[in-house]
Amino acid sequence: MNEPAVHDIARYTTQSGVTLDLKLAYRTFGELSAARDNVIIVPTFYGGRDVDTAYMHAPGRAIDPSRYFVIVPNMFGNGRSSSPSNTPPPYGCSGFPVMSLYDNVVCQHRLLTEVFDVRRVRLVAGYSMGGMQAYQWGALYPEMVDAIAPICGSAKVSDHNYLFVDSARGALMLDPDWKDGCYERPPLRGLLAFGRVYAAWLFSADFMREKLYRRIGLQTRQDVLKLTQQYFLHNDANDLLAMAQTWLSADISANPVFGGDLAAALGAIRSRAIVMPGTTDQYFPVADNAAEVAQMPRAELRPIVSGWGHGAGFGMAAEDNAHIDRALAELLD
Repeated sequence: MNEPAVHDIARYTTQSGVTLDLKLAYRTFGELSAARDNVIIVPTFYGGRDVDTAYMHAPGRAIDPSRYFVIVPNMFGNGRSSSPSNTPPPYGCSGFPVMSLYDNVVCQHRLLTEVFDVRRVRLVAGYSMGGMQAYQWGALYPEMVDAIAPICGSAKVSDHNYLFVDSARGALMLDPDWKDGCYERPPLRGLLAFGRVYAAWLFSADFMREKLYRRIGLQTRQDVLKLTQQYFLHNDANDLLAMAQTWLSADISANPVFGGDLAAALGAIRSRAIVMPGTTDQYFPVADNAAEVAQMPRAELRPIVSGWGHGAGFGMAAEDNAHIDRALAELLD
């Protein structure tokens, strides 16, 4: 694991119409080959940072840093890249602009070309919102990307998924201490309410009924709640809301290239693709991905048969990891 670094992007104009200086934080794993042809991008997911993706690219896994140069760009809003918590006025706190999937991926493309002079990417593999970014990479830069692997993600937020994200977001903002984003101390009650809403959605009914949580050292449903709440307590409240706005606006066609034509955006993904939804995922169900794959020229739907819900792609179950690795190894072959 190499040291974290930052790429400065001056005077970037977001899709929401705000021009500001951005910092794209990233971390790399492994070494770039002399031919610059061993690059894999692993975008971060909701609430996660570069080091939190390490379960996807470890020795012995399909994405092995001893063979590949893994670049992990931090999504805007996650507290490492430009976010409400680290951006000066007037764009800090609740003044932070909406950062779209397009904004994130265009800036990541600039990182690869301006810092590393990379013109070819072997694979973009991402979990959850990282999977959304993988779709966006494939649509925007098909001539550059050999393959994509969206894991428990989608090309566009569904109406059902939107309602979930918005309900968790609304619960956080009900805390009087949130103060419209201008809080002086963390809105703890709001953060805990956010985690409470999230907990039942993160896993699945199967996960709870079969007590799969015992496999990760938990004993009760209350432990599952505490685990979820603890995860989000590591995030600034405004950062969580900023990433939620990216999620709520997620649509790989909502940009100047495709003008809102989702079929055209999916059809533009000429990269080889294996799309891996979890069979019990409540965020990104198999049927949603199936409809997307049907419009992608070189895509295969390969569901993760798992009771872990959205957690199927989060590295907690060995059998789920093995399924994902088999697919990634095929894409890298």
